[in-house]
Amino acid sequence: MGFRSRLDDFASRFSEHARAASEGFWERQAPPHALQEAYWESVQELFTRDVTGRDLQDLLQREPHDTLRFFTREIDFEVLQPQPWYQRYPTAAWKVFLAMAYRLSPARRIVFAAAVPVLVLGWGRAMIARLSRGGLLAMPTAFEWILVAASLVFFLLILELRDKLTLKGDLEVARQIQFGLLPFEPYRKGGIAIETFMRPANTVGGDYFDVIELPEGGLAVVLGDVAGKGMPAALLMALLQGSLRTLLNAGLRGAELCAKLNSHLYTTIPSNRLITLFYGELAEDAGCLRYVNAGHNPPFLLRGDGPAERLAPTAMALEVLSETPFEAMETELLPGDRLVLYTDGITEAFNPREEEYGDARLEAVLERHRRSSEKELVEGLVEDVLSFCASARPTDDMSLLILSRER
Repeated sequence: MGFRSRLDDFASRFSEHARAASEGFWERQAPPHALQEAYWESVQELFTRDVTGRDLQDLLQREPHDTLRFFTREIDFEVLQPQPWYQRYPTAAWKVFLAMAYRLSPARRIVFAAAVPVLVLGWGRAMIARLSRGGLLAMPTAFEWILVAASLVFFLLILELRDKLTLKGDLEVARQIQFGLLPFEPYRKGGIAIETFMRPANTVGGDYFDVIELPEGGLAVVLGDVAGKGMPAALLMALLQGSLRTLLNAGLRGAELCAKLNSHLYTTIPSNRLITLFYGELAEDAGCLRYVNAGHNPPFLLRGDGPAERLAPTAMALEVLSETPFEAMETELLPGDRLVLYTDGITEAFNPREEEYGDARLEAVLERHRRSSEKELVEGLVEDVLSFCASARPTDDMSLLILSRER
């Protein structure tokens, strides 16, 4: 059982005791002795449950060794061996200090650079004072107890920093893999131009887009949004991409493809997740767009000589029900028309006043950039959304897919 689970368990049991003791509170001004015993028993259990001698041994031996090796793996200590000890050890300590500072952000680096010398000077002062009082066996002072406590907290923070940086490194690798799975390169073929963009809220995200040339001719364009953010959503995104491409290779298309995909995902992913998906197929002559909108934000279809249209949902989002009817719709793409697919991270972005960006602002930007290139449209829209958010950090993944029929 993890720490969070133990803490929740403790809180729930303490709340039960507290509710029982609150009955007749106005008649009893002091909590009963039984409640006090139950409380301290719960506190003791919180800090002792699942703790083993092996855990303590790892904390004092293996984890410090692994942490030191993590922070110093790029330092060549062999070159210091010829130096005398009074030069070798200070130089090694300085290199370790720099290696740890290097892994921090600039602002945190300053705090770290201030805290470490203060802690070292504190220990130096404590040792000098202790020797002047009669040796190392003298009774510890209050200052020395505080110094020991601060050093233990510093030790724990270093261990936590190692774990965080290890996870961060894994996330960076996952980001590279995820971005390698998605088609970020501009697409130009057969009179069709496509530009894509994704900005995860975290290191990795749950948005998915794809551009797939079909074996029989034509083109499939996909934009999906997995509920949630971060690594769980990214894993489901990879599952979605693999499943969809497999079904495409099996010859499934349109509504049948989405129905099969929904059935597969329903039996595979957790029930508290859902996926919105827009799947469209362009005919080889690029004139007919056949699409299924499974609960996704209605894309904008910018006509070359008319007002914008919306492609409303034609079916329920994926993974809600095991058997869901999917309907495919058709629309004509004429030369000069442009299809704008986006995820709700665009329209549901908030500014510091908790105002939502919304569909109206999005449509206004699209109208202003109606004659711009696909790349200029993407850059202009992203810049407008981020300017709207100002100091408020976007909390959801943002993705765009702009498809234009040039001829």
